[in-house]
Amino acid sequence: MTQQGARWTVDQVLALAPDAASRQAAGRLGAAGPWSGVGSSGVEDSDGWTAWGLCRDGSGSEPYRTVVTVGDGSGPVYRCDCQGRGLPCEHALGLLLLWTGGDGAVPEGDAPAWARRWLAEVQEGSARRRKERRERRERQEPTAGPHHAVGPGATEAAWRRAEERAGRITAGVTDLEQRLTDLLRGGLAGAEQPGYALWEETAARMVDAQAPGLASRVRELGTIPASGPGWPVRLLEECALLHLLGRGWLHRERLPDGLAATVRSRVGLPTSADGPPVRDRWLVVARYDTADARLTTRRTWLYGVEEDRTVLLLSYGASGRPLEPPLPVGLALDAEVSAHPDTGRRRVALGRRFGPPAPTPVRPGGVTASRAAGVYGEALREDPWLESVPVTLERVVPVPDGDAWQLADADSDTALPLTPAAGNRPGLWRLVALSGGAPVTVFGECGHRGFTPLTAWPTGPGRAVPLC
Repeated sequence: MTQQGARWTVDQVLALAPDAASRQAAGRLGAAGPWSGVGSSGVEDSDGWTAWGLCRDGSGSEPYRTVVTVGDGSGPVYRCDCQGRGLPCEHALGLLLLWTGGDGAVPEGDAPAWARRWLAEVQEGSARRRKERRERRERQEPTAGPHHAVGPGATEAAWRRAEERAGRITAGVTDLEQRLTDLLRGGLAGAEQPGYALWEETAARMVDAQAPGLASRVRELGTIPASGPGWPVRLLEECALLHLLGRGWLHRERLPDGLAATVRSRVGLPTSADGPPVRDRWLVVARYDTADARLTTRRTWLYGVEEDRTVLLLSYGASGRPLEPPLPVGLALDAEVSAHPDTGRRRVALGRRFGPPAPTPVRPGGVTASRAAGVYGEALREDPWLESVPVTLERVVPVPDGDAWQLADADSDTALPLTPAAGNRPGLWRLVALSGGAPVTVFGECGHRGFTPLTAWPTGPGRAVPLC
């Protein structure tokens, strides 16, 4: 033990990496060369520690500010300017590798002002979450006694809180509708002038209205004017979808039950899995994490062997903190799942497990590229805000298409373009190497931007190859 706690090993650090690409990049950044202003300190009155540093990586004019802190017996929390998709990012991993060396490369000292400010935000957020959990427990577990309402009274209080939240959301939607009207009346060309701040202000209003789903979509609007040629068309499309969602909320009583549940979910109201438990052998066909400054989201796609359907398991964690151990891609799990009440009932919650994940030769059933586009179109009729649907393509070959890539049917002249983001991932080259010009089976997400491959299987016997 040292003042900073037990030194981690290289293996412990690399085990935190979200993917192979992050591990590789971390190895490059685990030396002193890219770093400046590094330092570390113990966390007062605890066994924790904090490390910070400035990493010059790439062609950016400013180095990335990176902080890793561990305290109160909790897992590490990461902050970095790079806003990488996976957590921890390669800069946080590189800083940890530099610290593990224990050769004075990360000397002890006082944290700079920017690191202290971030640490204060982390501590404030932790205190706020502890308070929220305590208040939630108090609401859910009222103390028994003559002066405490239980039973019907507690149910009435919950109903009253739900009504109050619905009222706040309605007020927020009405305000958003007016802002969209003002935007269109003034012309989309003027949307570039205010910059992102205007959209962030509008998103903050949606957060105040307790509509996080609307806030997320508003923030996406703010990124479109800087997204390159053709942005006015994309902005108009997103404004139309946001307007449609707002009108759906204001008239939700007149919608079919499934569509009304989808509107509530898209706005940001939490839902619980109310469907009957369904037991099956669930093949883990894909898994990946996304993160922002507030939350890390893990998406795990499961294919039911007996049900012959694909469902989505979502799990969340506070930003910077590792999630629970993931389900291994390519293995099958004998378990029960229960569906959430949105259109299509694709999202599920994992229930009882009847054994550990085990290898299986089973693969999900595949369709052609043209049929995949049809599946997405049919799903849009039920959920107009759907970004993509899970699809398995059978007998496709990855081929270049100018500066992009596509998956071409081996038995027809149809093809699906890959999304721009998929074309820049290391997983694309794993897919090309697996295929070698021969047809493969590929599972991914098919949407209006194209197809994102997530997992592939070779022709003939062979294990699943994750692509993300």
